[in-house]
Amino acid sequence: MPPPAKTLSARQFFGKKGLLSQWHPKYEFREGQLQMSEAVESALADRKHLIVEAGTGTGKTLAYLVPAILSGKRVVVSTGTKNLQEQLFFKDIPFLDQHMGSPVRAAYMKGRNNYACRQKIYDADKEPVLEGLEEVANFQIIREWEKTTETGDRAEIRSLPESSAAWAKLDARSELCTGQKCPQFERCFITLMHQKAQESDIIIVNHHLFFADLAVKGDEKGAIIPDYAAVIFDEAHDVEDVAGQYFGFSVSSYQFDDLARDVMALARRKDFGTQELDRILITLSDRAHYFFGLFGAPDGRSGFTSQAAFLEENHEAYQDVLHALELVSLQLELQPGTPEETIPLVSRAREISRRLEFWMQSGDKSYVYWIEKRARGTFLQATPIDVAQLLDERLFDRVDSVILTSATLAVAEEFEYTKERLGLRSARTLIVPSHFDYQHQALLYVPQNLPDPRNQAFAGSAAREIIELLLLSRGRAFVLFTSYQQMRLVYDRVSLEVPYQTLLQGTGPRSALLDEFRSTPNAVLFATSSFWQGVDVPGEQLSCVIIDKLPFAVPSDPVVEARIAAIRDSGGDAFNSFQVPQAAIALKQGFGRLIRSRTDRGLLALLDNRITKTRYGQIFFDSLPDYRFTTRREEVEKFFDV
Repeated sequence: MPPPAKTLSARQFFGKKGLLSQWHPKYEFREGQLQMSEAVESALADRKHLIVEAGTGTGKTLAYLVPAILSGKRVVVSTGTKNLQEQLFFKDIPFLDQHMGSPVRAAYMKGRNNYACRQKIYDADKEPVLEGLEEVANFQIIREWEKTTETGDRAEIRSLPESSAAWAKLDARSELCTGQKCPQFERCFITLMHQKAQESDIIIVNHHLFFADLAVKGDEKGAIIPDYAAVIFDEAHDVEDVAGQYFGFSVSSYQFDDLARDVMALARRKDFGTQELDRILITLSDRAHYFFGLFGAPDGRSGFTSQAAFLEENHEAYQDVLHALELVSLQLELQPGTPEETIPLVSRAREISRRLEFWMQSGDKSYVYWIEKRARGTFLQATPIDVAQLLDERLFDRVDSVILTSATLAVAEEFEYTKERLGLRSARTLIVPSHFDYQHQALLYVPQNLPDPRNQAFAGSAAREIIELLLLSRGRAFVLFTSYQQMRLVYDRVSLEVPYQTLLQGTGPRSALLDEFRSTPNAVLFATSSFWQGVDVPGEQLSCVIIDKLPFAVPSDPVVEARIAAIRDSGGDAFNSFQVPQAAIALKQGFGRLIRSRTDRGLLALLDNRITKTRYGQIFFDSLPDYRFTTRREEVEKFFDV
């Protein structure tokens, strides 16, 4: 009888005649998968950090899951998307669990708004919470599901609309949670999620939850994930951006609206409302509306460095809004007969006040301060200019082993950019090439006759080139843009000229557009950055990816601008050490949509010929897989005629 799988090594799993070859119906030996699994196994055993770039098709999820399970340590696996989280937990873990000598103890954790709150559901049966027939109908679906669900995860309810207003009133987000004082605490889905995680060796989270937790580590009330010995980041190219969000601060006009609405709704449900409370909430809303209206920023993101001048001119309005927040807190604390549910509302009002004071008055130069106008909301944001030191202190110095993996971490086969941006002073590194035959499967085409993308004539010329390419590829394409404005401009010109169904980002939910693309023969999807990664369309349905420009981050974006300035101020070369590597990784992500299996075949077209005409262009070529390359459209025609 063979020994239990957990006593074996990674090589005994992934070798040519290893256990995986006996278990997996579509087993195919991959040298890169074995290399990666042994590197992860060694890093976990030696308590070292590791960076692995693993090309598409390596089988990297099993390559890190198996040694994580074998290590006997508690390992957190953090993914860039909920889709990958679900694949790991519902597909990969059960597959391994079925074949391991002993059960794989694994848990799956999401943010609180993904789970139902039992107490809110029971209250909604008795109190006036719901509005309109749609909310009532959705509530009935949720109420019946709550009786049988074991997890409380809304992903189980396939019939519930993504934007359900009823769910927003019934989820378990912490703003209204009374914790152990809640009658349902023992049965609470959040409590059960934490208990399951405490009993598990493998905990699967997403980057947003991981960094939300890391930002509050040390605060007993805030901690979400149990202590762990190691963490594996899949899709690790997103780590800097997500960490920046959670180590920063944000105050928005919506937070004031939501606070006033939640207090009023609770007062109505629990019958402790008074005319005085109503007056205070109206005052809060009026003062917040006036205060946020003083920021005359345009739509989108813009830097803000004039706090002192703003306060001098608008000191009274600022004090009025802080005073209104304090009045709400005092009214809820001092008014007789207020229920336990008001405690988190008081904490919330004081937290909003603390964040607003930090944004307006701290003057901490390690942050960039900026404003975002979105729809009818105004967001005051503070983002760390450099997350490297924070990650060094809070993550790499405190966790025995941190493993970063993605198909796009190296720039010109070096990891210096990733290490520098994340504050990773010492790490083992490994590049595992994809086992796809890019020379035969893909053709990279860069036309030489188009104007510089910064030239006004570029959009018209690019549209004509795209039409010609789509006729050759018979549609079946993603056309990806670095700006929404450019996408709309080119779409308006191209969609009328090609005989294929054209889809445009923004006209429907992302998942619905992808489903329509997959099910529509010869379809063409026009999209921007959110479709550059995490999208998988294998087969002939996607046979062409066209990218308009080298994807440099917009230098006027306040966070990018501050990071460029910080590098220059320290004597560095921001363009070559930051802007070019960041764009090279983004380009790899965009092109990575095309070849997803050994049978895929297709065209990669970049309409920005700066890649062939500048010195820095070679960095992009050196970072991409070994595609066959041409500058001649005749070669494209031959490629599709095969």
